[in-house]
Amino acid sequence: MRASTLLNALLNLPGIAVRGVSLPSSPGQPMIVQVRLRAQRLACPLCDYTTRARYDTRPEPSSWRGLDFGTAPVIVRADLRRLDCPTHGVLVQAAPFARHRSRFTRDFEDLTAFLATRTDKTTTARFLRIDWDTIGRICERVVATNLDTDRLDHLVNIGVDEISWKKHHRYLTLVTDHTRRKVVWGKAGKDTATLDAFFTDLGPGRAAAIEAVSMDMGPAFAKSVRAEGHAPQAVICIDPFHAVKLVGDALDAERRKAWNELRDSDNPAAAKKFKGARWALLKNPGNLTGDQAATLRKLKRRGGDVWRAYTLKEAFRAIFAGDLDPGTVTELIDRWISRA
Repeated sequence: MRASTLLNALLNLPGIAVRGVSLPSSPGQPMIVQVRLRAQRLACPLCDYTTRARYDTRPEPSSWRGLDFGTAPVIVRADLRRLDCPTHGVLVQAAPFARHRSRFTRDFEDLTAFLATRTDKTTTARFLRIDWDTIGRICERVVATNLDTDRLDHLVNIGVDEISWKKHHRYLTLVTDHTRRKVVWGKAGKDTATLDAFFTDLGPGRAAAIEAVSMDMGPAFAKSVRAEGHAPQAVICIDPFHAVKLVGDALDAERRKAWNELRDSDNPAAAKKFKGARWALLKNPGNLTGDQAATLRKLKRRGGDVWRAYTLKEAFRAIFAGDLDPGTVTELIDRWISRA
């Protein structure tokens, strides 16, 4: 088997033929592979226009970083020509194995984007020997070309929530399709205008098919959903996590009240012990340590408003465990409200 045939099979890049290779002189040095494009027609990288006529030839070869061969980085080089597109003007012809204005092959960029969804940027950067900013730019290109254009079709039950990064100083709003269990839309920000952008992309026709929207208890997302032309017909469903969190906050407020009363009394030792009961009250019973379980038993024997608040919190949490039908949940919520 000839070396060029072997390299064609190993590279597995579409539309090219290997012309030559320069092997690395030492470990860590790149292997440079010279290729030529097989296609006779020049393709515009921005549209479907093709032509046999060239505008000119670039004086220097173009280079792309490919997938490594063992410890050796691979650099793919090819001589490209320029064409005169009727729509986009004079442009360098498209390389079938790389995205427009990228210096990496599609395979390399797809691997980078995959790793970015599975691990942190530092690990990805060290593994692929690229920097943080390059990872971000690659992800933008992969999303721009690979994003499913039909992802916003047939949405019925959706969820809206935000996540934060940079120590909670920046936010990203995400929309999830509950039926397919996948994120279908995202945008920086967490206000009404951010979710308005989702409904702009969705359009009134598809928005009219939405039946339910789950979200937190903040007013921003609800305001956007209720807006004319968005999804005012949809039922707004409060995320159980946020509802249970409110009850937990009420329990913690009751705990602080009891702690302050003990602190103001003549028994500071009891106040100190009671302050350490916070996590015993807020954690799920199944996750308690031995000491926390013992503390909880002491609180149960003591009784009072704190223990009553704890039993209400656990009863409320059990309602949303996910093993009850809607009718039973409604009945139990009514009972819980009358008891509280």
